[in-house]
Amino acid sequence: MDENFEWVQQMSGKRVEEIERVIGTLTQEELEELRLWLDEYAGPRPIDRRIEGDLAAGGLDGAVQNAQEDEKRGRLRPL
Repeated sequence: MDENFEWVQQMSGKRVEEIERVIGTLTQEELEELRLWLDEYAGPRPIDRRIEGDLAAGGLDGAVQNAQEDEKRGRLRPL
């Protein structure tokens, strides 16, 4: 059974290496297209779902208001 597991690991590693090699040849436009596809394919990450839930429940309203007030008063600086 361990032999099969090792074989799968080796094959997976080769697949990842091949994917990395191909990604390295993509143009910026192709990379953006890939990013969009991966977002759709993989779906939102757990943190994304949590933020969406917090936003929908109004859990971030206070933080958003504070940030907007800080922006109006010039208390923000560029990143």
